Amino acid sequence: MRIGMPHMGNLYIPFKALFQRLDIDFVIPPVNNQRTLSLGVRHSPEGMCIPFKLTLGNLIEAAELGADTLIMPAGSGICRLGYYAKTQEQILQDLGYNTQIVCLGVSQRKLFGLLGMIKRLSNNAPWSKIISAFRFGLAKLNAVDRIERAVQKVRPVEQIKGTANRIFARAIKAIERADDHNTLKKVEKDYTSELNQVTKNDSQPLIVGITGEFYVLLEPFSNLDIEKELGKLGVEVRRTTFISEWTKFSLFLNPLGMNEKDRIHKAALPYLKRDIGGDGWESVGEKVLHAKDYDGLIHLAPFTCMPEIVAQNIMPSTKEHIPVLTILCDEQLGKSGMLTRLEAFVDLLKHRRRAKVKV
Repeated sequence: MRIGMPHMGNLYIPFKALFQRLDIDFVIPPVNNQRTLSLGVRHSPEGMCIPFKLTLGNLIEAAELGADTLIMPAGSGICRLGYYAKTQEQILQDLGYNTQIVCLGVSQRKLFGLLGMIKRLSNNAPWSKIISAFRFGLAKLNAVDRIERAVQKVRPVEQIKGTANRIFARAIKAIERADDHNTLKKVEKDYTSELNQVTKNDSQPLIVGITGEFYVLLEPFSNLDIEKELGKLGVEVRRTTFISEWTKFSLFLNPLGMNEKDRIHKAALPYLKRDIGGDGWESVGEKVLHAKDYDGLIHLAPFTCMPEIVAQNIMPSTKEHIPVLTILCDEQLGKSGMLTRLEAFVDLLKHRRRAKVKV
């Protein structure tokens, strides 16, 4: 068995650590690029969103590298994502690849469902070994996300533009190479310290929240590296979704009561009474709950994504007066056009902050 899976940000790092410790042959397709997107667009049904196209391109590339078992998220929710795996498996078979897709669905059995899938893929490895490998993968996931949060804070106030991005790239490689918990902790500590030394002053950069659909938030290629571009414009990004946080309410039961996702849903209730699929409910709730924390909000959505289209149309109706820029992501999204919109949005937020100071 040779396993492959699509990219979504740096998610491959914890999975690689997990599978290596279980002696599972794991194939990592190339990082998302124009060929990945072209493959996905060429073989996708008309009207499918960019998460479908890019994940399909990744699955094809993994199959080209010899993967015969592919992991793909699925589930019984309202979003079309739950049906992607079956559709993509049929497309791969039509293309002549002898592959099967294992559905990664955590909405029903949460952690137990994920561990059960890992046990099947590892040919019934002992539970002690599976849990140890899972803990190490989770530790890497948390380390990646903590470093990324630090980078988001440093980008707008760094002395030399691009320094934080270069440090982050080295940190990611070092985290990927770390082969035990102590090494991992040292890597995180060293690179966090290095990031803290590149700031130039105590300026107060604009703070922009980024919310929207899960995949386009976390996969830089799908949103044209919007976080880096905002950093160049002197903006501190606060992304509303990190996989390490998502695992807390998606995999583990919460005995202490309401979690962050519950608070977001409660905040959205005056405007949206129920789950509409995908992350539409969360997008509305994020604006309501965190409007006072941000100078502005960027809403990322795949083109044709119905839940995010609903959220986009509700946002102007909320009483929280915070500027919102919606960007629809697809293969037609051009870098120059996006940068022009970002520059105009940042100028608007600067004028708005100056006006508040005068008042």
